[in-house]
Amino acid sequence: MATHYLEFEKPIADLEAKIEELSLLASTAGSFDSEIEGLRKKAEQLRRKTYSSLDPWMKTQVARHPQRPHFVDYVESLLTDFVELKGDRQFGDDQAILGGLARFRGQAVVVMGHEKGHDTQTRLTHNFGMARPEGYRKAVRLMDMAEQYGLPVLTFVDTAGAYPGLGAEERGQAEAIARSTERGLTLGVPSIATITGEGGSGGAIAIAAASRVLMLEHSIYSVISPEGAAGILWRDGSRARDAAMAMKITAPDLVDLKIVDRIIGEPLGGAHADREAAIKGVGDVIEEELKALSGLSPDELRKDRARRFYAIGRLS
Repeated sequence: MATHYLEFEKPIADLEAKIEELSLLASTAGSFDSEIEGLRKKAEQLRRKTYSSLDPWMKTQVARHPQRPHFVDYVESLLTDFVELKGDRQFGDDQAILGGLARFRGQAVVVMGHEKGHDTQTRLTHNFGMARPEGYRKAVRLMDMAEQYGLPVLTFVDTAGAYPGLGAEERGQAEAIARSTERGLTLGVPSIATITGEGGSGGAIAIAAASRVLMLEHSIYSVISPEGAAGILWRDGSRARDAAMAMKITAPDLVDLKIVDRIIGEPLGGAHADREAAIKGVGDVIEEELKALSGLSPDELRKDRARRFYAIGRLS
């Protein structure tokens, strides 16, 4: 898969293009090992410097990177015996939210998450990760099953927001999101939500009302997209960067506001630069958090979750 470079990564892309060019020349015009090694070190230093000082708008671009690991990648790498469950038992099946039963490192769990797709066909199939009411009603169905059988719930959040189409609104989009959020808050089993890319508005929180909310280092989580906020505040979507800078949508800000519990570090260059390492890091942190919650009773889990959400936004 060809590397997709973001706008602010252009200097890195130029260096890596020179490395590739010299590598091709080496096969016909002699050795360029020292020059290639020097350029590789320079590219790594530049990448390290760039990613150590990303602003919120740059992080928004990283969170949306098309090669970032998606739900299906986490399922394939972290889970075994995955059995997908489909449908909301009312209208149909929504492929923007996938879920089912699986084993996470030997433990039976219920898992669900947004899936954006990785090419034109799959993006259309999964509606770019923007769920309709059926997706959130399927999530409620899965959470009900988890409580019935005493299984922990793992959710993976990556959506620009719930689908705003006319049909979705006619079928009760707002009510479905509210019911899913409510069910997450009332679960009597451990639940861990991980923001893996974009966490957009109610479409995200509907499956992120969990006992613990984790967030990848370069992900974002917000009440509205920067473009949407710019359109409302200034009637100018081109001011999305200004909105992102003001909205406190990055992981450190959200930990300070007690919206997120823990930040999961990403490999140098973002999760898309080393997908295997990024996914393993997520799995390790989820395992730690599950162990910490495993001894709590259903009532203790509900009280702990209530304390967590009541504390959001407090500055002391």
